[in-house]
Amino acid sequence: MGDYTKIILKSGKEKSIQRFHPWLFSGAIEAVTSELSSGEIVEIYDNKRNYLATGHYQDEGSIAVKIFSFVKQDINESFWKEKLKKAIKLREILNLTENENTNVFRLIHGEGDGIPGLIIDMYNGNAVIQFHSLGMFLLKDIFVKLLKELMGVSLKSIYNKSGNTLSGEQNRFNEFLYNGCESEILIKEFDNQFYVDIVEGQKTGFFIDQRENRKLLEQFCKDKKVLNVFGYTGGFSVSALKGGAKMVHSVDSSQKAIELTNRNIELNFGKTEKHVSFTTDAFDFLDKMDDDYDVIVLDPPAFAKQLHLKDKALKGYRNINNKVISKLKQGGILFTFSCSQAILKDDFRTMIFSASASANKNVKILHQLSQGSDHPINIYHPESEYLKGLVLYIDE
Repeated sequence: MGDYTKIILKSGKEKSIQRFHPWLFSGAIEAVTSELSSGEIVEIYDNKRNYLATGHYQDEGSIAVKIFSFVKQDINESFWKEKLKKAIKLREILNLTENENTNVFRLIHGEGDGIPGLIIDMYNGNAVIQFHSLGMFLLKDIFVKLLKELMGVSLKSIYNKSGNTLSGEQNRFNEFLYNGCESEILIKEFDNQFYVDIVEGQKTGFFIDQRENRKLLEQFCKDKKVLNVFGYTGGFSVSALKGGAKMVHSVDSSQKAIELTNRNIELNFGKTEKHVSFTTDAFDFLDKMDDDYDVIVLDPPAFAKQLHLKDKALKGYRNINNKVISKLKQGGILFTFSCSQAILKDDFRTMIFSASASANKNVKILHQLSQGSDHPINIYHPESEYLKGLVLYIDE
């Protein structure tokens, strides 16, 4: 077995790990057996020196260890190979690895795949990696080797996009780790086509987690006027037009995002008068908008990336949802989302209740939404259900 530094917990602080939660918080630590450096592999023991788990130590933030094994074993290349093989097998079961109609999916989803600190998204054979912990970043060469081995000829390139996800000046860069390609990639999702900029785009380039929710939107759009707020590069807008919308408005503050939205609309529908885009602040647009939309999609960025911002974020979500619900006409449909990990599903639903009551509208929940199945939720880690959504009906 590997000779790893041991972390000893305070008495009674082992319960969450015994329930397989993959995070150890710094306040639970009583002692360590040697000096620690960030990114190091450590073993966790209870106060009676019983082994509990193994993970990567990090010296920033309240999460001291991100756990990737609850079995005492050597952590080597074979260990990580088995992890990746299991993740690939799940995507095969989900019919995503060789799907002619959809060639974009998440291959590795951090805690959901038992590999906290690692995200890998596939864009038409091009892998985009984001390391969210130094421990995973230090394994970069191993993951490149294993991806090439396990993905074979279907793997076109590997791009590291961790410049904004890691601290430390030495890690603030993005680069191709294998081959190279144009920054803009053409992908397919349910036969809808999109240009995705993996270099300059948000996150890894596209909001893959909304795939099934975009498909669901199509059912509500026939002959409707649709508003897509915080529209980014037009994913929901394309779905709305695919569903037969008579008019779609896309709103985003980024000129680059709107330009790509317009190109994605033209890519799928040619020149059309059924779509108009607005480069403007979403809050300003909502303040001034008319009340003649039949369907509104509200998919804002995360208002709370950390737990201490939760209350402020909930207030922001409540205000913007109240504004939209107040202006939606009777019989209207609202697709509303939060991607803030700190806000749990019950928090989000309670916030919608408050926003609806304040708007004095009779609101019904038609669907409760989450991230796509290629973003699996670790049942022992409720925080991994980061995307919450509701489809609301403003009753007549």
